[in-house]
Amino acid sequence: MDNTELLRNSRNLLLKLHKSLLDHERRIYEEFYGPRTPGQFLNLLLEDPDFAWLRKFSTLIVEIDEMFAQKDGYSEETVDTHIVALRSLVAMEEEDEVFKAKYQSGLQQDLDAASQHGELRALLFSE
Repeated sequence: MDNTELLRNSRNLLLKLHKSLLDHERRIYEEFYGPRTPGQFLNLLLEDPDFAWLRKFSTLIVEIDEMFAQKDGYSEETVDTHIVALRSLVAMEEEDEVFKAKYQSGLQQDLDAASQHGELRALLFSE
């Protein structure tokens, strides 16, 4: 598998992982504060500091999508840069302790997220 294919496959798994973590966090939030409409929850995701850690996933997904959507193409170096960023995110190399704690907690509490995380790690670190 070349790096472009690796990045595409990893991005797709990251999107599934992100969705599982979002759903998990939403369930927890709504247990305490009651149901929220999709618009209200989106607003929380964008503005509430408790959800800031999830923005690392969505930001990386958007950056990868934008790279693939470029009309004039993209360089192998850009592909490699995104793969490095994905590996760092999934390996929890962040120095942000809140991010690490919330990510680990989500993986421990949500079977789907843990499975997707494991699949993504296997893909990214199989070399």
